[in-house]
Order: sequence, then structure tokens, then C-alpha cells
Amino acid sequence: MKRRNGTIAVAAFSMAVLGMSCARTAPPRVLPGLSAGDPGWVAKTLKKMTLEEKAGQMVTVRYPGTFVNLDSDSLGELESLVRDRKIGGLILAAGEPYEAAYLLNRLQGAAKEPLLVAADLESAAGTKITGATLFPPLMAIGAAGSEEIAYDMGRITAIEGRAVGIHMNYAPVVDVNINPDNPIINTRSFGEDPGSVGRLTRAFIRGSQENGMITTAKHFPGHGDTAQDSHLLLPTVTGDRARLDKVELYPFKIAIEGGVQAIMTAHLAVPALDPTPNMPATLSPAIMTGLLRKELGFKGLIVTDALDMGGVTNAYSDEDMSLKALLAGVDVLLMPRDPDLTVRTVIEAVRTGMVPIARIDDSVRRILEAKARLGLNRNRFVDVDAISRAVGSKPSLERAYRAFEAAVTLVKNEGGALPLAPGKKTVVFALSSDLGDYFAGRAFVSEMKKRDPELMAFYADGDTGQEALDDAAARAAEADAVVFALFSSLRSRKGSVDLDPKHVALVMKLADGPAPVTVVSFGSPYFLRHFPEVDGYLCLYRNTPQTQEIAARVLYGELETRGKLPVTLPGLFPVGHGLEMKK
Repeated sequence: MKRRNGTIAVAAFSMAVLGMSCARTAPPRVLPGLSAGDPGWVAKTLKKMTLEEKAGQMVTVRYPGTFVNLDSDSLGELESLVRDRKIGGLILAAGEPYEAAYLLNRLQGAAKEPLLVAADLESAAGTKITGATLFPPLMAIGAAGSEEIAYDMGRITAIEGRAVGIHMNYAPVVDVNINPDNPIINTRSFGEDPGSVGRLTRAFIRGSQENGMITTAKHFPGHGDTAQDSHLLLPTVTGDRARLDKVELYPFKIAIEGGVQAIMTAHLAVPALDPTPNMPATLSPAIMTGLLRKELGFKGLIVTDALDMGGVTNAYSDEDMSLKALLAGVDVLLMPRDPDLTVRTVIEAVRTGMVPIARIDDSVRRILEAKARLGLNRNRFVDVDAISRAVGSKPSLERAYRAFEAAVTLVKNEGGALPLAPGKKTVVFALSSDLGDYFAGRAFVSEMKKRDPELMAFYADGDTGQEALDDAAARAAEADAVVFALFSSLRSRKGSVDLDPKHVALVMKLADGPAPVTVVSFGSPYFLRHFPEVDGYLCLYRNTPQTQEIAARVLYGELETRGKLPVTLPGLFPVGHGLEMKK
């Protein structure tokens, strides 16, 4: 086929690929659970593979879900990795349902063997796909405490993810968040109680895998007791083996018993499991093979956390980390900085005798078995016509909204601070600790003003100066009620999820005044540690349009609260605490 210029050529080519995919067997409208696989296909495929093809199968690289022109260099590089290097997997960055599916069909068409496609769908498909259903973060599911919600979250994630061509979810996060200063797990965890984390993990896994999507428990052997981000450096978990068995390892044991198909490693040092100084768990034979494979009996896929993270790149070259990961026993090398170099490293390691070919065969066999259980050996293409029926349906969106409602946790309500009374002088501060996020909370303020049109609002972000904050505090001095809506995003490489100190000082200053002060956290529940003197404290665990609307309903007494803290607020409230406010 000759290349034509412009987007018309892209559309024409995309439709040709889609036409080719539709000509093959279309996937069923209702996805089955994972099958028993096809041992014959696995054995036959593995036997005919060259060393180069086997090495490629072990590498997974990122692909975009947004529009990409046919002439794009990045698309050319990606296609070359698929076609020439025979890489075995892709991980979706983010994007739109149709664009993601179009590109995926094109790449699947270029691949000799079907590609295993993954994504970090930690809060359901809406985490990465525009228009798909978005559930609350896992800590909110922990606050709701409902296995039914966890199951439905897994089920809907699988249905919508498979509809756009995603076969494998790098979720759930099963880390037990016992460190309030954790900057990277935090609300991504179900909570601090290993039993609750294990119970909800098992329900999520069952919901996903019964509906045809592989799940991945992460980050082994447990990233919950760290105060550092492994995207930036190598954290250390200092617990002894008895503590690790009781806390960190317990949910992984439950996940394995529940049939989880994959486990993702953590780039952190755990001296109780491997005393080698500064040894990341990802690269440790004692942890990956000795503990995970032999002691815990895990037989599924071991996937590295991303190999572009500081937890491994600060101390190891790309070649060294790839080789050490192979020797440790991992199966999938995720997002190496130089995929081509990584494939060549695997090939060279076998040719020089550093890694036995049998070791590579074991991993490739597990990868092929996963693809067969997904049915990719029979049909690797996306049925684009089914996307609009499966993604973002009204029943799925409604189920997610009810999950947001069930998670709302009223931690404190003294002196009748809540519900608010319309008609009184109320001041709302929407404070974001992120730079450039000046209008965070606009949906919240809009919902509040529907109930009290005279309400006064003030916005600030991490760039807002002290003079402006002081002026706002002076204007709020005569208020009958003060509400602080607090926003601080949880994201990799940020280093902290905590609040701007200037904003903490502002809350504390007004908390000393005569008007009752209520704080609403649209993120970490641990924010209350800074200002225990406030009269009311409400946690919704995440900043979304749904949570901002729900918060306004709760503040004005229109919605009952049922959530319970899934973590301890040190020195203040225990895990399981939560007030019920009736309508």
C-alpha cells in the first residue's frame, strides 16, 4: 500500500486495518472469564520461536491512546519495535477509546504473535480512557468496606478495558498503607488493615478475571511502609520478617490464593528479605524466586515495575538492571528506557551463557499461556463497533457514583458544625497545594452556591502569595461558617502529597476564630493531622466532579454518611472510625 499525505491517509489506513480485524472472528458481546488456555498453541509457538523473538516477548513498551499521524516518528519507532524486535507487550499511556483501539489494531496487525496489552486501571478504565467509568480510589473502597463494590469495580474495569483492547490491568494495589507520610501509595491502597486489604483485593480480582481481564497485584513485597517515592529513589522497608508476614505479605498471599494471574515488583530495599545493601526487590533472586516463586508458590507472570524509575536507574545501567531482573526471575521487563537495547541485552546474556535459554523459555511460556487464556491466539483485534455499548454505560456510571457516595467519611462534627444552614454568612476556601491549579474546586463552589447563592469563595494554589491569603482571612473574620476544600494531587515523582504550609497556617488561624470551621479533604485523609482543632472534617479521598458534588450534598445535610476510616489518623482517630450523619 502506498503512503498518502495528511490525515486522510491515516483514516484510510486505520479503516483498512479495522476492516481486516472485523473480517476475522469478532469478540463476543459479553466477555467470558479467562479460559484454560491452549497448551498446544503455546508449545507449538514457543518451539518455533528464535532467540530474538523470545527476547522480544519479554519486553513491554508504552503506546499512546491519542491520535498519531502516520508520519509520526514515534509511531514509526513503535511499529519497528513490534514488527522488527517482536516485543511482546504494550502498556497504554492514556487516551480516547476509539483512537486507542485504532492504533492497537494497527499494531496487532504488525505483530507476528499477539500483543499482550496492559494499563494502570487502578480506579477502573476511566483512569486512562476518556469517557470510561471512573471509580473512587482504592482507599475510598476501603472506607466503604464493601466486597460487592470491589467486585463490581473489577467487573466493570474488565468489561470496559477489554472493549478497547486492554487485556491486563496493572492493579489492584495491594500495598498496606501503614505509613501516613507515604507519598506515592497513600489513597491508592485499600487501607492499613491487612485483613481488609486482602478481602477487598480478592473481590476485585474475582470481578476482573471472571470477566476476562488479567489482574496484577502490586507492588511486591509491599510498598506501604515507605516515606519515599520509588520513582525518585530507592526506599527501604525496615520491618522484620515476622512483621512482613503479618502486614506486607499477607494481601499477596490472599491474592495468590484467589488466583491472581500476575504480580508486579517494587523498586525498594527490604533487608529482612535480602540483606544485600541497596538491593531493589525487583532485582533480588532471594525475593523474586526464593520468596515469591518457591515459598509463596506463585506460578503466574512476574512483571517489573517500570524500569525508567529512579529506584533502579540511580544505581544500575539499562543493561545491568535487565540482566539482574532476568537472573532474579522476572518475566516481563516493563518500560525500559531503551527497549531495543534491552532486547539485545537479553539475547547477549543467553549467547554468552550468563542466562540459560531454559530460563528465557520459562518466562516466554508463561507469557504465551497468559495470551492463550485471554483467547488472543484466536482473535487479537478490537471490535470497534462494540466500544460505544460497553464503555461508560449508564448502569456502570451509576454504580461508580454510588461507590463515591458510600465512601464519604465524616471524621469529626463538633458543636453542630454540620449541616450548614443556607442564608448564613458562609465563606469557602478552595486551596490546592499544586502549582498552577488556581481554580481547583470550581465544581464544589458551584454546587455550594446552588444551595447558598450569597456564599463567598476564595481560590488559592501553591503560587498564591501570603498577602492574598492574609487578605482572604481578614474577609472571612465575620463569617458564620468557614469551609476549607483541600486539594493535593497524588502523582509520581512529586515527592509528597502533603499540603502547602501556608494553607495549613491559614486553616489554623481561622480555626482559632469564633466561626465553626469544617475541612473537606479531596485527597489524603491524613490532612487532619495538621489541624485537629477544626470543628468538622470530611474526607472524600479524591478530587473528581462526582466527589465535589457529593461533598456539597453532605455539607447541607442532603446525603447520609456511612464511610469508615480505612487508616488511623495518628493521635486522633483509629481505623474504623466514622460518624453517621442522617438526612
